[in-house]
Amino acid sequence: MDTVDAERRLPERTRERLRDRVTRTGERDDLEVTAPYTGERVGSVPLCTADDVAAAIERARAAGAAWAERPVERRAAILQSVADEMLDDRAGLLDTVQLETGKARFDALEELLDVVLNADYYARKGPDYLAPDERTGGLPLVTTAREYHDPVGVVGLIEPWNYPLTLAISDMLPALLAGNGVVLKPAEATPFTALRAVELLDRAGVPTDLVQVVTGRGETLGEPLIEGIDHLTFTGSTATGRVVAGLAGRQLVDASLELGGKNSAVVLEDADIADAARGIARGAFANAGQLCISFERVFVDQRIYDDFRDALVRATERLDVGASFDFEPDVGSLIADHQLETVQAHVADARERGATVETGGQRREDVGPLCYEPTVLTGLPADADAAREETFGPVLSVTPVAGSEEAIERANDTDYGLHASVWTGDTERGRRVARRIEAGSVSVNDGYLGMWASTDAPMGGVDDSGIGRRHGRQGIEKYTETQTVTTQRGPPLAPVDGVPKRWIGRAAQAGVEALRWWRRHRPGGP
Repeated sequence: MDTVDAERRLPERTRERLRDRVTRTGERDDLEVTAPYTGERVGSVPLCTADDVAAAIERARAAGAAWAERPVERRAAILQSVADEMLDDRAGLLDTVQLETGKARFDALEELLDVVLNADYYARKGPDYLAPDERTGGLPLVTTAREYHDPVGVVGLIEPWNYPLTLAISDMLPALLAGNGVVLKPAEATPFTALRAVELLDRAGVPTDLVQVVTGRGETLGEPLIEGIDHLTFTGSTATGRVVAGLAGRQLVDASLELGGKNSAVVLEDADIADAARGIARGAFANAGQLCISFERVFVDQRIYDDFRDALVRATERLDVGASFDFEPDVGSLIADHQLETVQAHVADARERGATVETGGQRREDVGPLCYEPTVLTGLPADADAAREETFGPVLSVTPVAGSEEAIERANDTDYGLHASVWTGDTERGRRVARRIEAGSVSVNDGYLGMWASTDAPMGGVDDSGIGRRHGRQGIEKYTETQTVTTQRGPPLAPVDGVPKRWIGRAAQAGVEALRWWRRHRPGGP
């Protein structure tokens, strides 16, 4: 297996070059970065300050003014170049992602391909979304209305460690296409991934000052960032999201937040058991379960429960836990001690409450210091920690239910609403069940990849899983301010001197009634 070698994966000369890409106004203390596979030092980045954030915002705003003047087609062409650069640097990017996160290489590849898909999508569709739209005026033939989309100014991105490439860059690309400057604050654990990706943006033709990067701790940089920007995109825990949303609200800064989840898979009695087991195992244990849209709960029709449980255990046991830079391992490492501690605590609590560990349930120090086996629990009480709280690790509970009604009720019995899936042999039935699950996205007969790759469709959470959407038209329009310009033919719509207002009122009412009749009966319908 291809082993960890920090110097080989991220040479010192590369680390120093990437450090220079961080915005800072003076000498700073360092933040150490370690490799989850081994616990060894990867390198260090500056601990930026509030002054650095202010400088970053100022530079991004100045660069954004010139960038917004470029024709949108030229900006779109640069996005296509971004996709090319990402693919050209594939090996280096995947190495850096794995070095900092400890994830399996296939999981890292998903990140890279997501960036490429988003770059391609917004390069093709974004110019149409940003083009002026003709709207229906108040009075036909008299009033015209046109809608314009202008950049908000500076977009702030506070992104997490679990998907440091895709969540930083895929969220950034529509903001850039819309004409904005960007200030990125990557997670403390994964700064080099973000810095390497931003360096590729530079190579693709994105003006260097347009994208600023500040590294350091969220408690130091979050508030000054939110105070100076015009839109905030945040991905992280619900608890932190509440704090961030409060800061944004006080500044009247618009925000889009993707937060936590306690996602469910529903397996109906007519599902293909083998396909469902394989798909749910992938959907639960990708990135060692450290994925906001991964599954932590499965509700299975009791008529097929035993067969499904056995198939899921077999599918889980086939997954290989490893710490290498080739494509052999299916499941990589957890990111840090705090994640391992949560996983261990949830499994221990489940055991104490009488749950059965069907497979897994053990730390794998023989593989890596933070590795943990994919774990399937049965008989988990509804009040157990692993049933109620987000584990964010490779732990999945399976519960029998009397039928689809109970499955839907149990899936909705959570404060979260990010993602879910339904497994059935009847696609239309799957859609009907999916519509009754309270989640921002639901996959039928798939884990999450088909939904995630559907860049034309909005993605996000409801309830405690966040506000706002990424992808699609909504994913770029949130980075714009909308202006409406109306024009009037003939005299202005205002009372005429000398004409009684009651006559004007009657005429206005008659006009509105006539307009309603015409809109209902015109050819082509309303």
